[in-house]
Amino acid sequence: MEPGPGPGSGPGSGPGSGPGSGPWAATACVITGASRGFGRSLARLLAPQLGPGSALVLLARSAEALAQLAAELRSGTTGINTGSDTGIHTGLRVQCVPADLGCPEGLRRAGDALRELLQDGTFGRLLLVNNAGSLGDISKSFLDLTDLEEINTYFSFNISSALCLTSSALRAFGARPGCSRTVVNISSLCALEPFPSWALYCSGKAARDMMFRVLAKEEPEIRVLSYAPGPLDTDMQLLARTSTADPGLRQQFQRMQEKGQLIECSVSAQKLLRLLQEDSFPSGAHVDFYDI
Repeated sequence: MEPGPGPGSGPGSGPGSGPGSGPWAATACVITGASRGFGRSLARLLAPQLGPGSALVLLARSAEALAQLAAELRSGTTGINTGSDTGIHTGLRVQCVPADLGCPEGLRRAGDALRELLQDGTFGRLLLVNNAGSLGDISKSFLDLTDLEEINTYFSFNISSALCLTSSALRAFGARPGCSRTVVNISSLCALEPFPSWALYCSGKAARDMMFRVLAKEEPEIRVLSYAPGPLDTDMQLLARTSTADPGLRQQFQRMQEKGQLIECSVSAQKLLRLLQEDSFPSGAHVDFYDI
């Protein structure tokens, strides 16, 4: 989620090596924060893109919400025929991994699940979407943030877990000849611009963008994208317009909601899907919803 339109680095025109416009056969697709909002919408859009031999891993804290989404995908009630858990019809496997990435035990559980899955040598493509994140206590201004445990807990979930999980997945999949690896970081305008009373969120998003830019620099064979999805109509946006300490920013969010300027998650997820299909962005780029 992010507050509104703003500048971002547009997609480039260089040749791509990632997913094309056709079905993505033998793809291991991992989405964190998949149980609701943008992650859930993206999972519903990506499922029909995953062809025979593929697996879709849904990762979030809520086991019940993940199970409901997986059942929806398997049953085809979304209008998408994704097959069943055992590979019937399309051969797509849907795997739920309930885990709290903000705690060591949950991160270990998620890492173990990915390592077990990605060691399968039949996969020809890895797509990892780091979507999980939190807003932090936006009722506090910068000078109110004095609790070290609170701050470390926020950054552990929003930065450290994304680094650990991505590294674990990439090491497990490895650099296989003829295979491709794509890592997506769900970013925000807040990675580029400061917002009052959002010190934790802005810092976390900025750090994640730079972290994944380093990955793109170190590993040129890996496609890396930071995608800012725009001001999404989610529970996080509701929290933003009711709890933001800064009155001007809080009123800005309220006006956006009143004027119908919030974006449906499915609309923004469709733009991300198009970016992945075209695969023309410079690796490591920050691309905003409004750039496309």
